[in-house]
Amino acid sequence: MSQYQVAVIVGSLRKDSINRKLAQALIKLGPAEFSFKQLQIGDLPLYNQDDDANQAASVIRFKNEIKSASAVIFVTPEYNRSIPGVLKNALDNASRPYGDSAWTGKPVGILGASIGAIGSALAQQHLRNCLAYLDAPTMGQPEVFIQVKEGFFDEAGNITSADTVRFLQGWMDRYVLWVKRQAQ
Repeated sequence: MSQYQVAVIVGSLRKDSINRKLAQALIKLGPAEFSFKQLQIGDLPLYNQDDDANQAASVIRFKNEIKSASAVIFVTPEYNRSIPGVLKNALDNASRPYGDSAWTGKPVGILGASIGAIGSALAQQHLRNCLAYLDAPTMGQPEVFIQVKEGFFDEAGNITSADTVRFLQGWMDRYVLWVKRQAQ
């Protein structure tokens, strides 16, 4: 059994999301002592403080998955120069009610891809701001802003560039060391 369980949250609901493909490719680069589980966020209700005393089953499930994870990886697109609404909704649901946040102390890694030249840089910065408030320590370097062009993924969803795979392996290696330091 893996020593470290990592929750992977993709900030897109689209089945063929390039960020979902990126997350799946990244998971393949993890060491044997790490296991990865992609969490569902599409079934979370819109956050409403009136529901804090009686959270939906999907919210309770999501919070428990985060709390039981050793760490979290966010793989997010950029929508209108920020994080997707569905991702912000997931952050809000898992942080409430006040004093019962699933994010507190949870080590986080962030990366993302876009067809745009800045490759989700602003979304990642906004996500870092939210996570700072939620007291989730976030790995600062290396940053990963990937621009996806035609042919980036093959038919099986593999990344076609050996240089990109090496870069992502370097990110994963750094993330693994960082998570282990946070766990001490």
